[in-house]
Amino acid sequence: MAANAREAWRGRYYRLEEIQTHNHSQSTWILLHHRIYDLTKFLEEHPGGEEVLREQAGGDATENFEDVGHSTDARTLSETFIIGELHPVSTQLVYKY
Repeated sequence: MAANAREAWRGRYYRLEEIQTHNHSQSTWILLHHRIYDLTKFLEEHPGGEEVLREQAGGDATENFEDVGHSTDARTLSETFIIGELHPVSTQLVYKY
């Protein structure tokens, strides 16, 4: 698959307020490293159980994702669920240094 087809999400931005509304089993989005993942169709397949993902739904799951120590295969699979990036305005709200 061509890189541009794999990364069709590039340039598609979502604000934090919108991400936060996708926090239920019918629409489950999480934020990892400034990227938005739609995990709705993956809930039942997640090896750690769907509850783990639903607890993070609508929010930033970066720290929890990294703490678990996901495998290379899991990281590669996760890329198939990316739907966009956090809007730069929202980035300032989420990642205050």
